[in-house]
Amino acid sequence: MRFYLQAIFGQILLNTYIFRRGYKALPPKKAVRLPFMLFFVVELLLYFTGYFFYKDLPDPVLHFIMLVCLTWYIASIYLSLGLLLLDLTKLFNRFIRRICSGKKRFKILTILLSYALTILRSCKKKSVLFGLLIVFVVALMIKAYHNAIYPVVRHVHIHIPKVMEGRDSLTIVLMSDLHIGEFVRKQHVQRYVGLCNAEHPDMVVIAGDMTDYEVRYARNERIEDDFQQLQAPLGVYMTLGNHEYRANRFAKLRWLEQTGGVLLIDSVVMPDSTFYLIGRDDLTNPKRASLESLMQGVDLSKPVIVVDHQPVSVRETIEKTCDLGLFGHTHNGQYWPFPLFLKFMFEFPYGYFDGANTHIYVSSGIGFAGPPYRIGTRSELVVLHITFGADSRARR
Repeated sequence: MRFYLQAIFGQILLNTYIFRRGYKALPPKKAVRLPFMLFFVVELLLYFTGYFFYKDLPDPVLHFIMLVCLTWYIASIYLSLGLLLLDLTKLFNRFIRRICSGKKRFKILTILLSYALTILRSCKKKSVLFGLLIVFVVALMIKAYHNAIYPVVRHVHIHIPKVMEGRDSLTIVLMSDLHIGEFVRKQHVQRYVGLCNAEHPDMVVIAGDMTDYEVRYARNERIEDDFQQLQAPLGVYMTLGNHEYRANRFAKLRWLEQTGGVLLIDSVVMPDSTFYLIGRDDLTNPKRASLESLMQGVDLSKPVIVVDHQPVSVRETIEKTCDLGLFGHTHNGQYWPFPLFLKFMFEFPYGYFDGANTHIYVSSGIGFAGPPYRIGTRSELVVLHITFGADSRARR
């Protein structure tokens, strides 16, 4: 229910703004305005019912309330942005005319922009613009649902200039940020497992945040059985994320042990004798081991792969001359315009980076946080095709 707590002010402010704008735009007829008013009354009643009685409501009822209210909350953000843009058309028109007036080189631009803005402002019925905006937001949410529910498979080809006796290539499937909980359920995990097995990986790596807030959803649906269907000759390896440190921490650890994967918490393993895999504890734990201490005794003539949930320690991974660093956590912002802000928050916010001798990949995650929507981002399964050898092959 943290979603309700975070969204309470937004719900009230956005609903008020959209209601006022919509009420003025709609025709003054009871048959139109009454259902419009009823929508906001019902939505707020659902919202506060979930907020105050979430401990007493059955899970199906609570999930329905959360899905409806959080879907509307996200949609209302973009609806409000659209209304604000319409409000600015008059101001833009004034500035364009003032700045460009008298300048011949801007004459055509002035005419085109003024014409476009005049069309927007000259609609006889504001309800037309309001209706078009609603249609646009509905289409946006449908696309956002598809972006979240159906992950894209991204193939990344890299070369590590180290000779591995008995192996010249390695295929790793990277998953992160599943967030199994209220909205990511058994059917979603089964889809992820199917996508993973279709790539025939040598090894599967899950870089944290397998569960969301409560582990009981995964336990009740026996999702551990689905993880046991992952097929990888070198095994399945998992690290902790910040969400594993939230409620039910020890219950989550017990459940993770039942998935059939190897949980790496500040651990160094060799899936076979040819390379090292280092799984770091999440940054949430202030006592987690340093990468330097974990690498003591590591033979740097062999490839070293580091898995860490939060991409805060990427620079450390590069400085220690590790060959490959795998991260998640950021979701690539999940909702536009947050991907733009990530560039100021993280040096490596999303995607593939070539850090001289170290390859870095920060995944947007195969799942999603909160309701099943991604706007301007995409859920992804990452397939890393790694080649080894002393020759410097072209990277794709």
